[in-house]
Amino acid sequence: MAIHYPNGSSYKVSTNKSLKKNHNDKHSHHKLTIYGDRGMTLEQEINDSNNYYLHKNIAVIHKKPTPVQIVKVDYPKRSAAVIKEAYFRKASTTDYNGVYRGKYIDFDAKETKNKISFPLANFHKHQVEHMRQCVQQGGLCFALIKFVQTDELFLFKATDLFTYWDNQFNGGKKSIKKDIIKKLGINIQYSLNPTIPYLKAVDKLLNSKGES
Repeated sequence: MAIHYPNGSSYKVSTNKSLKKNHNDKHSHHKLTIYGDRGMTLEQEINDSNNYYLHKNIAVIHKKPTPVQIVKVDYPKRSAAVIKEAYFRKASTTDYNGVYRGKYIDFDAKETKNKISFPLANFHKHQVEHMRQCVQQGGLCFALIKFVQTDELFLFKATDLFTYWDNQFNGGKKSIKKDIIKKLGINIQYSLNPTIPYLKAVDKLLNSKGES
């Protein structure tokens, strides 16, 4: 299926057969849950965690739907329709939003295979600007950044992200060193339930003086 962004460029969906195999393996699923590598994407792990938080009445946080305009559909069978081409109606903002402890939460999830730094190119300008607007209105914004090669996950405050984002346009580096993310961010350890207990890190932000 071909999906295109509003500017007409193609959106490519990557697949990984080995990951699907691990996900379907019941034994591997339970074993790897604790370590955060169970054949699931970061998005799936966060979605599972959000479902846990919702069912336990801890928080209401969901992935934002992205409006898609379908332009071509094939009907190989009467009982099935296959979407062949579609366009995103507008540029997406961040991945997730909701309410926790009476606070509006808005965040994005990013992964990198780089072992020592996080490329700022993983963010789009409109995503950063969206977070700025939310912070100005009192919302709590952050990024969940995962270093895939080392299986490390951090909560990184949007206000810290803004500093490095802006600096890249004034002669600064176009990436953030992992050491900096470790120092300024909050490390999140995988667990059984929820898979990613990221609200523990959010608690630290809310309980601190500089919660924004």
